[in-house]
Amino acid sequence: PDDLIQFLITNLPKAPAKKKTKDSEIKLGLIDSKLGNEIIEKVKATPICNELIEEIVRGIRLHFTKFLNKFQPTDLIKAQLGVAHSYSRSQVQYDPNRQDKPIIQAIAVIDQLDKDINTFAMRIKEWFAWHFPELNQLVPDNTIFAHVVAIIESRDKLSEEMKEQLIEVTKDEEVVQGIFDAAKSSMGQDITDMDKDMLKKLSGRLIQMIKYRENMQNYLKERLECVTPNLASLIGENVGARLISHAGGLVNLAKLPASTIQILGAEKALFRALKTKGNTPKYGLIYHSTYIGKATAQTKGRVSRSLANKLAMAARLDAFSLKPTNKIGEAFKGQMEERMKFFANGPKPKKNADVMAEVLKEMRDEGLYIDTTVEKARVTVEGEAEKVEEEPQSEEMHDEEAQTVKLLF
Repeated sequence: PDDLIQFLITNLPKAPAKKKTKDSEIKLGLIDSKLGNEIIEKVKATPICNELIEEIVRGIRLHFTKFLNKFQPTDLIKAQLGVAHSYSRSQVQYDPNRQDKPIIQAIAVIDQLDKDINTFAMRIKEWFAWHFPELNQLVPDNTIFAHVVAIIESRDKLSEEMKEQLIEVTKDEEVVQGIFDAAKSSMGQDITDMDKDMLKKLSGRLIQMIKYRENMQNYLKERLECVTPNLASLIGENVGARLISHAGGLVNLAKLPASTIQILGAEKALFRALKTKGNTPKYGLIYHSTYIGKATAQTKGRVSRSLANKLAMAARLDAFSLKPTNKIGEAFKGQMEERMKFFANGPKPKKNADVMAEVLKEMRDEGLYIDTTVEKARVTVEGEAEKVEEEPQSEEMHDEEAQTVKLLF
């Protein structure tokens, strides 16, 4: 804006000083009306913003290359492309919400890994069942099953040397003994060396995917503790990340009302209920939280409403706090646990105002919270007190006003 104002001051003609009429006024056409307030203060011109100005600017843009010598249409395209790249780069670089983008990608990767792990485990079980069908019932866990297949390779090669490895993997001696007993009388068919190699590679790949999934889960937990500590403390990292991903970002989630957060993820059921005039859903993604799971069928709706209210407040605190902390999220979590006990005929929970007052007092003592209203009042009172000390009271202020300021200070 400073460069624009300097350019206008330099190039605009000066209005005649003797006779000032409507025709002699300098009129400045603006495509953006918001610039008028800043320009009118420093530039002696009357800003105009209407449809005529828009048409004139459109014509200038259309025939811009004809107004300037030694300027080709390709130069204009290059300049526009450069401006577009600079704008996009600045938007990405200075995006205050860019920290939630890795969360969205991480939860998407975890969901995809879960599907792939289940698919791979199913293929290994079905493939190895032709050779050793009894192993499916003895080892139902996918991770342990993959480790067992990688160790034994074939039931004919089972030996006492493998026993220690199998016990270390299964953590159960009875299961290992059952594997040895079942291998002696198995009804499965023989397996070729080629099948052994492929099953070993497939089980090894499944084990790698499971380990990578654990690492990604730890990364998501650490990321949420840094970006959204209150949301993570209240509902956990998986459900919190899914809410952020479904809303399109942390700020978008913070802008949503509690009623929308409550049914976020159940849009199809909602519109189907509205179309058929049936009962609307009580919960969406928050159904996977522990609070909804522990609630009875009669109290699930009340619990989901309470949880959605707390989630809306936690998301706004995380999105707009300068130094986010999980203290308020932990307080919300305690309130939800008290609410759950109250729904189960327990004692009446504390009021939200009392709980928040305790948390804010604790945060204020630790220097994590500053009440802007109190701070502004303190600065104002200190300024008035300094004036009272500098200036004689008999001349500038009455005695009663001086006493009032001193009392406030």
